[in-house]
Amino acid sequence: MNLIGKLQSIIDDARSLHESSGFDAGKFDKVWKSGNSEENMLVKGENFKFLKYLDQSGYKGKIKLIYIDPPFFSKADYDAVIKINPDNSKDASKIKMYAYQDTWASGMEDYLRSLCDRLFVMKDLLSDDGSIWVHIDWHAAHYVKILMDEIFGEKNFVNEIIWNYKSGGTSKRHFSRKHDTILFYSKTNKYYFNPQTEKSYNRKFKQYRFKGVDEYKDDIGWYTMVNMKDVWQIDMVGRTSAERTGYATQKPEALLERIVESCSQQGDICADFFGGSGTMAYVCNKMGRKWISCDFSNLAFSKAGKRLLLADAEFVALRQNDELESSKGKTSSKVNIETSIDTMHLSNDVVLKVKLTSYSLDVKKLMIDESAEKVVKKAIKSDSLGLIEYWSIDFNFDGNMHKSEMIFIPSKDKIYECEKLGRAFGAISVHVVDVFGNSTFEVIEIKR
Repeated sequence: MNLIGKLQSIIDDARSLHESSGFDAGKFDKVWKSGNSEENMLVKGENFKFLKYLDQSGYKGKIKLIYIDPPFFSKADYDAVIKINPDNSKDASKIKMYAYQDTWASGMEDYLRSLCDRLFVMKDLLSDDGSIWVHIDWHAAHYVKILMDEIFGEKNFVNEIIWNYKSGGTSKRHFSRKHDTILFYSKTNKYYFNPQTEKSYNRKFKQYRFKGVDEYKDDIGWYTMVNMKDVWQIDMVGRTSAERTGYATQKPEALLERIVESCSQQGDICADFFGGSGTMAYVCNKMGRKWISCDFSNLAFSKAGKRLLLADAEFVALRQNDELESSKGKTSSKVNIETSIDTMHLSNDVVLKVKLTSYSLDVKKLMIDESAEKVVKKAIKSDSLGLIEYWSIDFNFDGNMHKSEMIFIPSKDKIYECEKLGRAFGAISVHVVDVFGNSTFEVIEIKR
């Protein structure tokens, strides 16, 4: 049977799994947070289990907008660019690290089954006035459109958005492929939509002077404002762009801003279950939306975390429980810390000083090649702390969740020590995340 013939079976199997009460949802623990709010969630774990977790945690019918940028069935592996900057030198070394895999054991059928299982749960999580945007390309857009028609209903198809860009490869055997497809579906006919407008230039850029038509002029010529079309010209994230995180297949903020503005309002919950470097979460945070971002990759989790911390976002970070259990005692990274207490002569207060002295990790466990290993080993010898992406301290650790009271993101002025004034200290927790996505917690009992 060809793939077209198998599509109905794929949908039926996914529907049966979705309706079965025996499926075990994942368990996710809150491991650290930034700020006081826990409305926003940054999640490390398998997204299907997290979707079921949300479904059983009161989020059914609560999410206004879902945007997903899943693998495209490109049959390729993707790398992220990691900057290594030992001794704070001007010339940072750049290495490539494995980010994620877009290959499938059983080919397209395996890919579609994986996506279909998740789409059924996403539909449940959407509010009645909510919508979902699925970002794909030519590899599987035609098949995914059939899945979406079956799961969300043909009548709830709203738009096929063509995102056109300049970057990408060329070929002498076909026209250059310079666009992605984003399928826009609603859950019901009550979906929220805020139409956007764009410039439409007059023929030959001259003024029409039509009665009742407002015309405007810029450096190009005369134009009118019209409802936005379904072909969007938005530049990709350039190599020198301030947005660039180094994460593979990063999408531009302008693209997500347009989607968020069109289908949500301030205070609404928006979600991305293939979160990558956190563009959706970052945009939602900037635009006053609540957000949920999930990805299975340590690297994606750390890149998104840094990006959101730099934006002063308040959120709680969750990790899949079984992953936490399996990683206990097997950490591949360690930070060495010195603490000291100075007594204040004119009061009962003391000053607790905390200093990171060195950082180590098992280079063999990094998903990098031999030449990159040499760069990392050299960096560890010359400036091991230079491998730290960000770190934070909880001065009143409750033995459960790390609450980031002070957060440091080393850049040109590297900060690896701090102090805190207080009457007494018990246990403190130091959280360190390195440039490769490794996360380390060190708990220290302070004795006065």
